[in-house]
Amino acid sequence: MTDLTSGLWELLLQGVWVTVQLTVFSAALAAFVAFVVGVARTNRLWIVRFVSGLYMEIFRGTSALVLMFWMFFVLPVAFGWQLVPMWAAVLALGLSYGAYGSEIVRGALAAVAPAQQEAGIALSFSPWQRLMKISLPQAWPEMIPPANNLLIELLKGTALVSVLGVGDITFGASLVRNALGESAPVYTIILVMYFILAFLLTRVMRAVERKAKAGIGQAPTKSEGMRKPDIEQATAISRSSQGGAA
Repeated sequence: MTDLTSGLWELLLQGVWVTVQLTVFSAALAAFVAFVVGVARTNRLWIVRFVSGLYMEIFRGTSALVLMFWMFFVLPVAFGWQLVPMWAAVLALGLSYGAYGSEIVRGALAAVAPAQQEAGIALSFSPWQRLMKISLPQAWPEMIPPANNLLIELLKGTALVSVLGVGDITFGASLVRNALGESAPVYTIILVMYFILAFLLTRVMRAVERKAKAGIGQAPTKSEGMRKPDIEQATAISRSSQGGAA
């Protein structure tokens, strides 16, 4: 541990920043793909459902690592598009995890009560209005817990990019291990780093979940807590119960 010089620590910290960027960019692409494909899978037209389902099955059944290699090595040969390793990784991770996320979106939308859709039809809402004003606000809070798990899996999946030479945490750890000739302390450190990043993501997503549920009246926000009238009422009930016990 004492052999970890400031330069080597800097290398690991740079890897953390690259991992954060990969996670953010890949998650943004995955969220977009998940929303589009998930909504398309609930469409009334069979051809839209078929195409979106085909996409989901292909990318869900394909290795993200192999897809990453395909993006980086095959695309230049087939189409003449040379992607830098960073963006090849973002595309591969975003498209793969977006396929998984589409099932989260589809399931949450399907869980909305049919009576809600019938009410929207009775109000002459268009399909887009029913989606944005009725289905999505109710389905959104239900998407967050499974999306949180998927986001953490995506964070851990970014370790695959080290095989393309992208300087993430895992790649930096490999360089440090080769420089020091020690594996245990280096890989223990990056385990802790991944855990800290996953823990922070979880806290952020839980805050988003509380706010989303508060928006539809399911739970108070964390900052709201108990309002003063609620505190006074709880105090009065406590005093009356103590008096009754006496």
